[in-house]
Amino acid sequence: MYLVTFQFAFTSFFQQRGGGDALSPDQNKPHLRWCSSEFHKLLKKIQGIPPLADYLQLELTVVYNVCLCSTAQSQFSEAELLLTQATERVLQMTGDAPVASDPPVFWRTVINSVGDTALNPCVLYLLCLQWAIWLSTCQLKIIQECQLFSVFETLSTGVWDEGRSELREKSSDIPLLVMDPRRLIELLQICTIIAQGAESLSEGRSSEALSGLQTASSLPAPRTLIAYTHLLSGSCLAHMSCPQMALQCYRKALETDSRCVCALYQSMLIYRQLGNTQAEIQGLRLLHSTLMLPFATEPALADTRLLSPSLLLRSQSLSSLLSVPSALSVLHNLALKCVHHGRVSDGVEYYLDLLAVLHSEDQHGVHAEGPPLPSLPELYLQAGAALLMARRPADCMALCDEVITTTLELLPEKVVLAEPEEKCEAETRALCAEGDDRVAMLLWAGAAYLLQGHCHTQLKDWKQAVTHYTRCFNLLVKARFKKGSNADMVGKQGTDLCILQKLKGLSLAGRGISFTQTDQLREALRDLQLSMQAFPECVSAGLWCGEVLWRLGRRWEAAACWEKTWSFTPQFSVESLSVYLQEPQSGPLLDSSELRRRIQELGPPLSA
Repeated sequence: MYLVTFQFAFTSFFQQRGGGDALSPDQNKPHLRWCSSEFHKLLKKIQGIPPLADYLQLELTVVYNVCLCSTAQSQFSEAELLLTQATERVLQMTGDAPVASDPPVFWRTVINSVGDTALNPCVLYLLCLQWAIWLSTCQLKIIQECQLFSVFETLSTGVWDEGRSELREKSSDIPLLVMDPRRLIELLQICTIIAQGAESLSEGRSSEALSGLQTASSLPAPRTLIAYTHLLSGSCLAHMSCPQMALQCYRKALETDSRCVCALYQSMLIYRQLGNTQAEIQGLRLLHSTLMLPFATEPALADTRLLSPSLLLRSQSLSSLLSVPSALSVLHNLALKCVHHGRVSDGVEYYLDLLAVLHSEDQHGVHAEGPPLPSLPELYLQAGAALLMARRPADCMALCDEVITTTLELLPEKVVLAEPEEKCEAETRALCAEGDDRVAMLLWAGAAYLLQGHCHTQLKDWKQAVTHYTRCFNLLVKARFKKGSNADMVGKQGTDLCILQKLKGLSLAGRGISFTQTDQLREALRDLQLSMQAFPECVSAGLWCGEVLWRLGRRWEAAACWEKTWSFTPQFSVESLSVYLQEPQSGPLLDSSELRRRIQELGPPLSA
C-alpha cells in the first residue's frame, strides 16, 4: 500500500517535469509544493509503525524525496529536522545508542551502524542532502570537518549502482528517487569547491584557493560552474599579481560560457590596472552590449535542475566576486573614459544614449545592483562638457539651461558649507541631507553658468561670456563657511569646498581671459590674480596673467608668473576631476614655446 502511494506521487512528479531533472522551480513551484505535501503524507504513514528493516529502505527513500523538495523550496530547517528524525530511526533499528550532536561524529556513527547492508546507500543519500543544506546555509567549516569528499569517493567506483542492482534482483519494488544522487554529488562537489575558493580568496589565501579551483575545472558539471572555476582562478591570479595569467583564465571562462559577464568585467579591470586604455574601452563596450542582451537580466545561475546552483551558492564572498555594475553604469564609465582619452565624439554619443535611456520608459538596468549613477544634473553637466569639447556649444548650452531651470529657483539666499567631520551625527542626518542637497544645487547651477561662459568664449562672444562667468561667480559667493580656516579642505579632492574653489577659479579665469580679448587689461589682471588665489593650479589663469603683465609693460613680473605656473605639479589626475571642472581646451590659447622664447629674449634681470 505504501509503495503504491509512493509510486503515485513519484509518477505525478515526473509527469509534470517531463522526466529527468529538467524541472524549472520558478515555473513549477505550485506543483513542487503539492508533491512535497504528498510525500509528507506518505512519510507520516510510514513513520507511524516501528522502524522495521522491510520498510526502512522505503522510508529513507521517501525522506530523501521529501527533503529534496523542501530544500528546493529553501525550507532548510524543515529538511534538516526530517533528516535528524530519519537517522535516529536508523539508529533505533540497528540498536545503537543516540550520539552527540556534533555533526561529524553523528554521521560517522550512523554510517557505521548500517555497515554494508542495503541501508548504506540510503543513509548516504541523506548525507548528500545534509551536505546540500550545509552548503546552502554557508556552513563550509562543517563540510570540511566531515570530510565529505572522501566519504563519497564510492560514487566513482560504482558501489551504489551495484548495491541497487542487487536489490532489484531480489525485488522489483525498489523505491525511485526524484533526483539521481550521483548527479547531486557532482553538483555538490563543484559548488563546494567554488564556495570554498571564494571564501579563501576573500581571506587573502589566493594560492590555496587557486589549487582547488584548477582541479575543479575538470569535474563533470554544467558549463556555468566550470566557467566560475576559471573566473575565480583568474581572480586568484590577479590578487597574486599575475595579470596576464588572470586574463587567460577570464578568456577560458568566456569560452566555456559566453554568458559569464563577470569575466568580461574582470578583464576590463585588469586592462585598467595595466594602463591599457584602448583595451579597457573595448572591454567596456563589449560589457555594455552584453549586459543589454535579454539573458543578462536573468540570474547567472538559473538552471532547470530541481536543485539549482544558485540555491547552493549563496555566500557573500562569492556574491561580491561575481558582482557586475549595471548596464547604465558601464555606459557612463564608457562615456567618461572616452572623453578623458581623446575620443570625444564617441563619448558624446554615449552620454546622449545614457540620457535618452534615463528619460525613456525602458530603463534597462537602472535598478540593477552596483554603484549608483550620478544625479541627473551631474550627468547633464558631464554631457554638456563633452559637447563643448566636441565644439557643439549650442547643444551644451541647451543642457545647461535644463540644469539652471531645475535648480536655480530652489536655491536659498545663503548656503552654509560644513566640513565633513562636522556632518551628520545620527540625530541630524535628515537636516544634513537637506543641506547637502542645497549645496549640490548651488554647485550644479554654478557649473552650468560656467559651461555657458565657455560656450560663448568658444563662439568669441566676449560680452556674453563675461555675463555668464559673472553669473557663475555671483552665485558661488552665496556659500558661507562654518569655520574660518578652510585651507586644508580646499586640497581635499571631491569635497564641496574643493569643487566650489575650482568653480570660482575657473569662472574668474574665464572672465579675465574674456577681458583680455576686449583690451580691458586692468579688469583682466584683477580677475586672473583672484583666480590664481582661488585655484592655484589653473594653468590658463597663470599664463594669461603673465600675458596681461607683459602687455602692461611689467615684463619681469610676467616672466616670473609664467615660470611659477610651469613649476606647478598637478595634485590630481585628469580622470579624478569631474569633466566639467577641467580647464577648457578651446577659446584663446597661449603657446608656451612662444612665451619661453620671450623670456629668453628678455635676458637676465638688471639686478644680476
